[in-house]
Amino acid sequence: MKVGIIGSGIGALASAIELKRLGLEVHVFEANAQIGGKIIEQHLGNYRFDMGPSVFTEPALLTALLQQLDPQAEFPYHQLQESCRYFYNDGQQVVLPVHKEAVAKTIATAFGESQANTLQFLDRMEANYKAIYPVFIQISLHRFRHLFAKPLIKALGRLFKYGLHLTMHQQNKKHFRNPKTIQIFDRLATYNGSSPYLAPAMLNIIAQLELNEGPAMPVGGMVQITKRPFELAKQQGVQFHTNERVLEILLDQRKVRGLRTEKANFDFDVVVSNMDIHYTYEKLLPAVKPPHLLLKQEKSSSAVVFYWGMGQSFAQLGVHNILFAENYEAEFKAIFESKTLHPDPTVYIHISSKVEKTDAPEGKENWFVMVNAPINVGQDWDNEIQLLRKRILEKLSKALQMDIEPFIEEERINEPRLIDARYSGKQGSIYGNASNNAFSAFLRHPNFSKQIKGLYFAGVTVHPGGGIPLAINSAKIVARCVLEDYPSLRNKA
Repeated sequence: MKVGIIGSGIGALASAIELKRLGLEVHVFEANAQIGGKIIEQHLGNYRFDMGPSVFTEPALLTALLQQLDPQAEFPYHQLQESCRYFYNDGQQVVLPVHKEAVAKTIATAFGESQANTLQFLDRMEANYKAIYPVFIQISLHRFRHLFAKPLIKALGRLFKYGLHLTMHQQNKKHFRNPKTIQIFDRLATYNGSSPYLAPAMLNIIAQLELNEGPAMPVGGMVQITKRPFELAKQQGVQFHTNERVLEILLDQRKVRGLRTEKANFDFDVVVSNMDIHYTYEKLLPAVKPPHLLLKQEKSSSAVVFYWGMGQSFAQLGVHNILFAENYEAEFKAIFESKTLHPDPTVYIHISSKVEKTDAPEGKENWFVMVNAPINVGQDWDNEIQLLRKRILEKLSKALQMDIEPFIEEERINEPRLIDARYSGKQGSIYGNASNNAFSAFLRHPNFSKQIKGLYFAGVTVHPGGGIPLAINSAKIVARCVLEDYPSLRNKA
């Protein structure tokens, strides 16, 4: 059997590895010159930048993925001792460590919360995460045979622990007293491009990865998350076609026949789309009726990112840094309702050179400066970005107590229009649909087509959702579904 995979993000590369392990002939098609989807790198002068995701959790998933093809493979990484450094408009600065006990102690000292109360909350998120993981993340919600297993009973046993009737913010507000503490937990909604004032409380389980386990940094930077799987897959015979955009998924009645690219037609028995699910239907399946109920959901946020090579190092900053907006709710209303950039934005700064010293010259730093942004609906982005840059510089200069603009030696900008054009993210959305309603987990597209035999879907815009760990799990679900649909492959599993 031959498989064609559209795109080369981590969901695509994980699918390639999972399906190659089953003995299939696998071809991966990437419209751009560089493999990796959003997880790519660029050098600006003497600075190296990771261009896409900057938070890495569950590193064991990468090791396990690589070991599907090479049992001796390892994925080296640094385990960070801080989750993030937080800066507030009133001048307060807090370095939040990792692991429950240390987090609870720091929050008690910094914000006056009950240490026992915080620890209880983090314990609950750990238990919720472990109960939900095998039910909502590791399996398809769209095949009954996946659902009816022992883990479902355990998950249902905690039904009243999830806060199903609450939003993330409502649950956090019930549990904590200090608005600054609430803001730290609310920000976890941005991990899949959603608003904590709309997203279900269930998503507070992200605290398990961010705070209880803590983030890591791959040796060599975030780009290794796609670079290592690509190198291994290529060694094992997966064929990669770069600079070759897929134009159409070819069908024979209700069955996959192959792919049409800018260069040729290819015959395939199975096709996996790692492309944004909206564009998969709009651009590649023009004759197929799309699932309107799923695709009409509100889209996730986009982002504006400034990549700055800074001619000085800043001891106040760590690998991950957040400078909060004063009015967080107003910022999310701007993003999702008025589709504007808030005048006092929350600013995130990622500095990989704090750990990977070769990413910047000695005594200098590579700054990835990001603001969550609305999707592109025709805003005057050139003017908006110019104004945003000014506001960010003012906010950072105030927090760091110096004018930082003179230290910018290199600069590049990414924004919603470019995210759409380069990565085919519908209107610049990063994760497809947002999780801004109580049923969002059930309103993501399945990992297989119910209409077309041989068509599957992986990546952050389909089930189970946004983020690197979920994209890898989407590929595992695809492989399981392929095995179920093609019984002759089972002896190779």
